[in-house]
Amino acid sequence: MLDFDIAVIGAGHAGCEAALAAARLGCRTLICLMNVDTIGALSCNPAIGGLAKGHLVREIDALGGEMAKNIDATAIQFRRLNTSKGPAVRSSRAQADRLLYRLRMTRILENQPGLAVRQAMVDEILVDKGKVWGLRTSLDEVVRVRALIVATGTFLNGLVHVGMKNFSAGRLGDFPSTALAQWFKAQGFSVGRMKTGTVPRIDRNTIDYSRLDAQYGDDPVTFFSFNTPPGPPPLPQLPCHITYTNEATHEIIRGSIDQSPMYAGVIEGIGARYCPSVEDKIMRFPDKTRHQIFLEPEGLDTVEIYPNGISTSLPFATQIKLVHSIAGMESARIMRPGYAIEYDFIDPRGLKASLETKAVAGLFFAGQINGTSGYEEAAAQGLMAGINSVRYCRNEEPLVLDRSQAYIGVLIDDLITLGTKEPYRLFTSRAEYRLLLREDNADMRLCAIGREAGLLGDAAWQAFSEKQNRIESCLNTLEQTRVKPTAAVNSRLAQFDSSPLNQTLSLEELLRRPELNLKRLAELAPLAETPCTLEEDGIVADEIELQVKYAGYIQRQQEQVERFHKLERMELPEDFSYKGLPGLSNEVVEKLSTIQPRSLGQAARISGVTPAAIAVLQVHLKRLGRI
Repeated sequence: MLDFDIAVIGAGHAGCEAALAAARLGCRTLICLMNVDTIGALSCNPAIGGLAKGHLVREIDALGGEMAKNIDATAIQFRRLNTSKGPAVRSSRAQADRLLYRLRMTRILENQPGLAVRQAMVDEILVDKGKVWGLRTSLDEVVRVRALIVATGTFLNGLVHVGMKNFSAGRLGDFPSTALAQWFKAQGFSVGRMKTGTVPRIDRNTIDYSRLDAQYGDDPVTFFSFNTPPGPPPLPQLPCHITYTNEATHEIIRGSIDQSPMYAGVIEGIGARYCPSVEDKIMRFPDKTRHQIFLEPEGLDTVEIYPNGISTSLPFATQIKLVHSIAGMESARIMRPGYAIEYDFIDPRGLKASLETKAVAGLFFAGQINGTSGYEEAAAQGLMAGINSVRYCRNEEPLVLDRSQAYIGVLIDDLITLGTKEPYRLFTSRAEYRLLLREDNADMRLCAIGREAGLLGDAAWQAFSEKQNRIESCLNTLEQTRVKPTAAVNSRLAQFDSSPLNQTLSLEELLRRPELNLKRLAELAPLAETPCTLEEDGIVADEIELQVKYAGYIQRQQEQVERFHKLERMELPEDFSYKGLPGLSNEVVEKLSTIQPRSLGQAARISGVTPAAIAVLQVHLKRLGRI
């Protein structure tokens, strides 16, 4: 019998982060997957990041995770999104070399001390007296563990659909996990079905690029990891290309809609609202005459192209027709068909904030098993499950990030409080305090937590500390340095199209002017009462400018956070019985009893729990002497 502290089932993005975190924190860790050649596979689009997702990647990095480093080393195009909008919604995205991304993550796992990689299918989780103690593989091998993390992705009862044909698979080409799915149902877990899909892959050599618009990445690039040195990216950068569906495409889809498993009623699972299939786009938005498609290269040494925007489960013959109807792809050859996949997920309201299940002690869930979609959402959950499984083994308090600290906190709190009926995707709009939770300041928010947790190494901590000291020093200088309304000063301001001074101001006050930045202030600094030097460009300068220019808005959100914390500090007793409490409706009692919120704040976020019910609970807590 094998003996480990922690085992992880699955080596997708959640499993990789979970296993690395557990091993790096000193626990003997086993990661089990069906095929060791698929560690860290990018099963759908070959990209990391995106709106709000880029925030998650940087938060993972600040806490000591691996995803940001992996994409920085293997990206073939970097882009910053929403750069013309406010800082809260700016985000990063990078195209990955699909093969190199997987190979580097495999190398990291295989060479991590304390981590064993095993190709094995887990059929059963072994539980005694409500506490996990091991797992059993399909070969009847028993592994004893103290904690177990399930990160099975789309493999639980996975069913692939192409037209009216379907077959069991975890993804195209991989076996599903059926015995483990049956185990969860037998144990009484609340199991549902979800659906996701992917696009047909196209042979690059059969695309007519002369008819398409190229989209190039940023130059210079912005890396994801706070610890990646600035400079050119490690790999050559490739452009994407843009094309569109048209009325001919739409007619082909409408003519075959009865052969779509989703519209024919064959698929039971609920699909992602914010990543619809191309047939869903055509049927739901009949007024749209075209839909954008990004032709994304899958790597430097492959001809496969990912046509982002035409995810489909239509019959293969129809897929060929619709691809050939699109400009630039009239002679394109499909290398792999698009398909839909249904899979089991488990209601995340059955989880604690640590991602440990309420039903079984020491059992943690991370990723799509919790109803989420996306590599980044999965990786974030995996990291937190890895940290908290270690803390569980050591009888320590779990690490829980709240909604004011991180998008990770928003993600997990949404899942365990509200649950989800469709694949959950993170957006900046889900965060109440998104101006505080910017992508650029993820290190300022979370590096200290990552250091305390034990995942942030000495070099990363030293680099962060130096950056923090530079920011504080410069902010200090800006606040204390005064500039008088001299002729020389006003002449320089005129060059910047900035109004002249009629009184003495600090450099900080001047920086609030929209037309001024640190680089321009550096030219004024020698003319100040006490001449000084300033940060002129780079990440540090950007952070300083943002803090100064948005100071009023930031202060307002910090005040909102204080009110949020007031309710979060009002803790509700564990396993509290809400039945018979005067003033609560049956619906409210049922929801509170199901979720067992940890605080009055969490209770207030449960759908259907009214302000009046919160007032009743507050009065009851006062009677108990808890507030």
